[in-house]
Amino acid sequence: MAEQPSIVKCLVWDLDNTLWQGTLLEDGDVELPAFVRELITELDSRGILQSVASKNDHDQAWKRLEELGVAEYFVLPRIGWGPKSDSVRAIADELGFALDTIAFVDDQPTERAEVRFHLPRVRCYDAERLPEFAALPEFSPVTVTVDSRRRRRMYQAGFLRKTAEAEFQGPSDDFLRSLDLDMRIGRATEDELSRVEELTLRTSQMNATGVHYSISALRALLADPGHEVLVTTLRDRFGPHGAVGLQLVEKHADVWNLKLLATSCRVVSCGVGSVLLGWLGDRAAHAGVHLVADFRHTERNRMMEIAYRLAGFTDEPCDCRAGLPSPAQEDIRRLHLIPAPCAPPPTMTLHAVSLRSA
Repeated sequence: MAEQPSIVKCLVWDLDNTLWQGTLLEDGDVELPAFVRELITELDSRGILQSVASKNDHDQAWKRLEELGVAEYFVLPRIGWGPKSDSVRAIADELGFALDTIAFVDDQPTERAEVRFHLPRVRCYDAERLPEFAALPEFSPVTVTVDSRRRRRMYQAGFLRKTAEAEFQGPSDDFLRSLDLDMRIGRATEDELSRVEELTLRTSQMNATGVHYSISALRALLADPGHEVLVTTLRDRFGPHGAVGLQLVEKHADVWNLKLLATSCRVVSCGVGSVLLGWLGDRAAHAGVHLVADFRHTERNRMMEIAYRLAGFTDEPCDCRAGLPSPAQEDIRRLHLIPAPCAPPPTMTLHAVSLRSA
């Protein structure tokens, strides 16, 4: 059986006689075929980013993309007169993507050969194959999450945010306040389960146990009144960060067991982990229960252990642990906290669901 090709994370387009029909500097009024327009929007809806590497006058080419109504779909375009391999490499580097997750499409064999020579891990395609792209396995992710469908907008917001941070002068907390951060904590919905599973699977540095929960396991927890499956989303004045946090809480009469805390590494600087622990501690204090958090050391999650310690979790024994079921794995430790009310975070607005006692 042939091995399934890995999914392309970014498709880089040539323009002349590839994305549009004609050569812009010669024909002037180039046209976008209907099937290409449909392909652009379809790949975008699947969470595949798209960019441009074209030998053209930048201002003229970008203006034509705007006139055709597709400029917004392309991130980090490289339009100029340098080698296209340099453009493709620069796009991959700025996105932080491995070269084997990048695809390049061009009508000219010499341009494809130049990219292939310098960047052999990049997948190169003849423009004649464009009608096949939507059906190719490398452009067809098995699961498209809620965040996948808005991935391009999230990256575009991230570029604006990064520029604003570089230009900002002052303390980091003042910059965070300037972002108008809005965090929402709510119970997971059926539509969010694929993204929740992704958080348990892909997050490593900010995952308290490294235990993976499948969609079927998460669905069972959703239906269990003794559990809370809580998803955190974040947005700011530049746009959405998407789903950035997950808390799995098993509630007992005298103790709440935080079985998993996972947050996206891209929002570490926003202090999401500490805000979530502070909020949960506040809710437990109001419910009159202790908190016990599962933690399993891995090679990469030292930051998560520090977050627990800063929140006040310790290894001190407490009788509240006695009634808890055994942890999922033998090497999971259980950290303890006698919670106290916690003030709202000073750098963001927090909207959260009410948690019921067991």
